[in-house]
Formats: sequence, structure tokens, C-alpha cells
Amino acid sequence: MRALLLCAAIAMAAGLPQVQVALAADTDPVVGTWQLNASKSTFKSGPAIKSQTRTYSQAGDKITLEMKTVTADGKEVATHTTYQLNGKDFPVSGTADYDSLSAKQVDSHTAEFTLKKGGKAVGHTNRKVSKDGKTMTATSKITAAGGEPAENVLVFDKQ
Repeated sequence: MRALLLCAAIAMAAGLPQVQVALAADTDPVVGTWQLNASKSTFKSGPAIKSQTRTYSQAGDKITLEMKTVTADGKEVATHTTYQLNGKDFPVSGTADYDSLSAKQVDSHTAEFTLKKGGKAVGHTNRKVSKDGKTMTATSKITAAGGEPAENVLVFDKQ
């Protein structure tokens, strides 16, 4: 970013034609594909999932999550959302447990999410990407659609 601004300043000082600079939103370190590391994950309550792959992409300040899960009973579930880290509600499809989420940035590598069903909070998730960008940890507490509580610490490896 500094190099880009420095180039623009040099061009202007040299009397070159007007330089237009478009600044993109900072890329969130979560962007990419993540695979659940089941051996490092813990399922304190509720059934352990067999696998999960999360793919995050970013366009401006919008982040899209495509999540593919194989549940404890072998059922495949695909969940989708596009959200911003601004505390507003965004729709979620593909899960019976919640139908929207709101997200807030805690720091450059951490975000907190409130999971909602019918506008009512049913769970919370804290998602943290390691400083080296190789590991993501998602700590969740939720009351599932059937009323059973689930508390999990999911550890993911970047692919």
C-alpha cells in the first residue's frame, strides 16, 4: 500500500498526467480453503462431525463462506452466507440451526459471530486465524434446532 502511494506521489511531483488510485479493502486472513483437523478439534457436547471444509472468498468488504459438512450420521450439509464484519444481520442458508448471523471484527485475525434463528440469538462463534495464517480455530456454543446444546472447538488447517 505504501509503495502504491509513493508511486502516485512521485508521478504527481514529476508532472505526469493525473494518476488515479483505487484502494481495495484489506484481504481478511480467513480467505482461502480450510479443512477440519478432527484430531485437534474437541466436541464438548453434541455429536462430533466427520468432516468439514470451509471456503472463504472476499469481494470488497463482503466475505462469502461456502461450508460443506459431513455430520456424525454421515449426512452431507452445504451451508452458504455472504456477510460483512459490521454487526448487521446477514442471511444463512443450508442449516436448520440458524438462519442469519451478525459478525464483528475483534482484531486483524479474529472475528465474533452471533448466530440467530428467527431474529433470536441461538449461539456464538469466535473465529481466529493464527498469525502465520496456517491454522484457524472456531470456538462455538449453540442451541441446535432440536433444542440440544452444542459446544465445540474446531481446528482447521489451511489448504
